[in-house]
Amino acid sequence: MIEIDQAIFKGRDFISLHDFSQDELSCIINVARELKAQQKTGRPHPILQGKTLGMIFTKSSTRTRVSFEVGMYQLGGHALFLSGRDIQLGRGETIADTARVLSRMVDGIMIRTFSHQEVLDLAQFASIPIINGLTDLLHPCQVLADLMTIQEHKGHLAGLKLAYIGDGNNMAHSLLFGGAKMGLHVVIASPPGYKPDLGIVAMAQADAKTNGGSIEVVDDPLEAVRGADVLYTDVWASMGQEEEAIVRKAAFKGYQINSDVLKKANPSAIVLHCLPAHRGEEITDEVIEGVQSVVFDEAENRLHAQKAIMALVMK
Repeated sequence: MIEIDQAIFKGRDFISLHDFSQDELSCIINVARELKAQQKTGRPHPILQGKTLGMIFTKSSTRTRVSFEVGMYQLGGHALFLSGRDIQLGRGETIADTARVLSRMVDGIMIRTFSHQEVLDLAQFASIPIINGLTDLLHPCQVLADLMTIQEHKGHLAGLKLAYIGDGNNMAHSLLFGGAKMGLHVVIASPPGYKPDLGIVAMAQADAKTNGGSIEVVDDPLEAVRGADVLYTDVWASMGQEEEAIVRKAAFKGYQINSDVLKKANPSAIVLHCLPAHRGEEITDEVIEGVQSVVFDEAENRLHAQKAIMALVMK
């Protein structure tokens, strides 16, 4: 592995990109790219041999479960899947007790859940690293993979314009934090009533000022994508919002990445989507299958980015 100061990361929680400096995030991305190169050439890297990751899922997933489980296997360790039906969390046992018990048995915990406070509480009482696999507030692992993908295709991050069209949700929040830390110009286009959290926007704006980027929130998606180097979108109704789907479909009409919208961006722009995609709603089939789409490179990079996180905080 590349030379790093392991003490900077060892035992550390990975809950929000806001908690890390630009240099630290760059280091994680560099480790991810090295691990990816090793995996592609068949070079074993059992960095976490003998280690176990406990994976708590109260919110189901395809990419999160597969990428963490395969990632631990490739790092020489073991991943233990714990669904809401498998553990006592939420059925009488406190998060504090769960955290302290698991800390005696496993070497790290990844949790994918609804409430962000659950992750914070778990981190407070655990004596091992906690990795945020997703909450309703943030999705940091996804955005780390996104930044890695953008760097692979553009060669750099600082100074690029990233336009996100859609709900001001956990993806928007983590893109604000990640983009601000890495010096990108991030523009979020969301309809009224669906804007990102004002507190997160303010924190991201402060980070952007420090790192040479900028943060803007607008109504008009065409304004957002004008001259953009990266276009990004997500589903209009996230898991747990199914009852709002009809209302949201009306609110987000016009907030779609399609061929006409793509023409407003830079000719060399790339398109990202965290998946799963509702083709024909937030993105068209033509765009997601088009030459500018890097959606499946992005999906693969969840594996490599998360391996880097685990290798650094659990070693």
